[in-house]
Amino acid sequence: MRPATLLIFAKPPRIGLAKTRLAAGMGKAAARRIAGFTLARTLRAARASGCAVRVYVAPDAAALSRSAGRTFLGQALYPQGGGNLTDRLSRGLEEAPNGPVLFIGADVPDISPALIRQSVALLRRKDAVFGPARDGGFWLFGLHKRPRTQAPFSGVRWSGPHAMEDVLSRLPAGYRIGRMDRLIDIDEAGDWRDWIRRSS
Repeated sequence: MRPATLLIFAKPPRIGLAKTRLAAGMGKAAARRIAGFTLARTLRAARASGCAVRVYVAPDAAALSRSAGRTFLGQALYPQGGGNLTDRLSRGLEEAPNGPVLFIGADVPDISPALIRQSVALLRRKDAVFGPARDGGFWLFGLHKRPRTQAPFSGVRWSGPHAMEDVLSRLPAGYRIGRMDRLIDIDEAGDWRDWIRRSS
């Protein structure tokens, strides 16, 4: 059986590039450090998950930089390409092989190989799976890609309380939906403080 394809969408943890909302509340250096921490956790979890991993990076030049191999732990990199988030996610789905396809970012410190494997197992019984985030978005989304599968990202209100609801509404009628545990994704200073409090 072909392994699930796991698409990670990420940016290098550079000042002024990654986690700008987090930097507004915690400072640029702290935001860079946290971005590096969550990126490393994500990559290690992905590599141990048993999935076929593809890391899509932005900006595109980051995929070719000398430091990219070290930053992304030697993982093969793909440029996200132009357009908005809808365009970039849709392109990733188009390039993925048929079968189970999962999408994640790199800002969930609780991600683990077990959670990724759990989502793959759930997706084998369902048509789509969501890992909800507490802000109304999601830390994971997966679906079965078939030859005529249409990307469900058009018109989604990203970075707000309606993102998961919007993607869900764009899936075909009758899709069986699985849900994972709700996790914290680190977008703002309050998210990081809440995660530290909960993890202590």
